[in-house]
Amino acid sequence: MEHGEKQITVIDDNGNEQLCEVLFTFDSEEFGKSYVLYYPLGTDEDEEDIEIHASSFKQGENDEGELSPIETEEEWDMIEEMLNAFLDEEEDGE
Repeated sequence: MEHGEKQITVIDDNGNEQLCEVLFTFDSEEFGKSYVLYYPLGTDEDEEDIEIHASSFKQGENDEGELSPIETEEEWDMIEEMLNAFLDEEEDGE
């Protein structure tokens, strides 16, 4: 996965591939990681309860990134803050 990429393929817990739309990516100096927020394609963007997923990722060779689960409560808090700021900006832009 690359910064700026708009879609990623995520393999779920059952081994199924799912195409997802990237909401946004950001880097955290505090945790020394990059993060991606995304949601499954085919989800109606107008729905209020869209399920947004978050993972950390490391840039690998051949521009392929490896997604990893978020492991700490502190990371989740930071991601939630970033998401809320992003959503606020989106609303202001409309």
